[in-house]
Parts: sequence; C-alpha cells; structure tokens
Amino acid sequence: MEFSNGDIFVGEVIGTAILILFGAGVCAAVTLNHSKAKASGWVVIAFGWGFGVLAGAYTAGPLSGGHLNPAVTVGIAVDTGQWDKVPLYILGQMVGAALGAVLAWLVYYAQFGRNDQPTLGIFSTSPEIRNPVANLLTEIIATMGLVLPILALGLTKGLGQSGTGTLVVAFLVVGIGLSLGGPTGYAINPARDLGPRIMHAVLPIPHKGTSDWGYSWVPVAGPLIGAVLAGLIFNAAF
Repeated sequence: MEFSNGDIFVGEVIGTAILILFGAGVCAAVTLNHSKAKASGWVVIAFGWGFGVLAGAYTAGPLSGGHLNPAVTVGIAVDTGQWDKVPLYILGQMVGAALGAVLAWLVYYAQFGRNDQPTLGIFSTSPEIRNPVANLLTEIIATMGLVLPILALGLTKGLGQSGTGTLVVAFLVVGIGLSLGGPTGYAINPARDLGPRIMHAVLPIPHKGTSDWGYSWVPVAGPLIGAVLAGLIFNAAF
C-alpha cells in the first residue's frame, strides 16, 4: 500500500508520540513518588510498552503503516529494497518520540516537580552492567527478535487487513521486554531512546541527573544493526 509523504510524516509523529506517552508514562508511574502505581514492577512496565505499541500502531496504521521505529523501517527497506521514504519515516518517528516524552512529563508534572532522584530511566534505557560489547549485542539480538517476526507476519494473508498483526506485534514487544529486557531495558528502537533522551536533557526536571550521552549510541546502533541483519536473514531464508 502506498502512503503519501504527508500521511507518512503525520502518522509516524502521532503514532510514535502515543507509543512514548504510554511507555514513558508507565515508567513514570512505576518510578516516581506520589504515583499510585509506584513500585509496581517490571511486568507492568513491559505491558505498558506493549499497549503503547498497540495504541500507536493502530492509530498510525491507516496513515503510514505504523512503523513507529527506525529499526522496523530499516528492516522493511532491507527486505523490499525501497529506501526512498526511509528518512521521512525516521524524521516523523523522532519528532513523535520527542513529543510523546513531553506529554508524559506533562501528565506527571506534579510528581516530577517533587522529584528527588535521577529520572533518565523514565525516558530512556540504561544497562544494568555497563559493558558496551555486551550491551550492543543485547540490543542487536533483541531487535532481530522484533524485526524478523514483523517481516514474517507479512507472509500471512489477512493479518494486516484484520488488524490482528498489530495485536501480535504488541504482544511480541511485551515478550521481548519480559525475556530480553533485563540487561539493557530493551530499547529496540532508536527513536524511542534518543528522542526522549534529548527531552530529558532539555526539560526542567528537579534533580534529574545525567542524560548519559556516553551510552546513547548503543540503543541507536544496536537496533539499526539488528534490523539490517534481520532483513538480510529474512531475504535469505524466506
């Protein structure tokens, strides 16, 4: 299905903003003091991100196909050989990710106002053990675990038209979070990490701590490498 340039940009902005609103929102809910969901745990975070994918992708689907992720866009391009609209998709995703981070901050504005601890984990990922090689491998493998099934879903007729494919991808993201998210927090999406990280650096959050730019390349490079590998494997195997 062909989408116009305007629809692609608007769809990816809106869809990615919804994704990050839900995702950063659930991290804020679990992390911040004076939140009713305080300390409710990793399972809640994984499902929050999964539902964010569900809401964002369903919303953006009619306009852009609902990629919401440069890794997905790159994986599809490797598979199809169509690269002309990749920059437009990624631009929309980056703008949407930044917007979603701001919206999540506004929802929890009062809680952020009373913050007394670092808040980067609400917006972006960080490793439990800082080992660049291991962290990069985790993001590469986890992103392959996302992009390969997404490409394979396209082989099953009717999933796209029925919307079932979007639901499957949402549960796939939950599964990745539960199974592979422990080492790095499973960015698996460069825009999801970089856009909110920029907003974390900019927003006036008390005691927010560092934005950790020294690590920021890992959740960008890892997913992109994983996406390319997934596209190549898919082309070779299917």
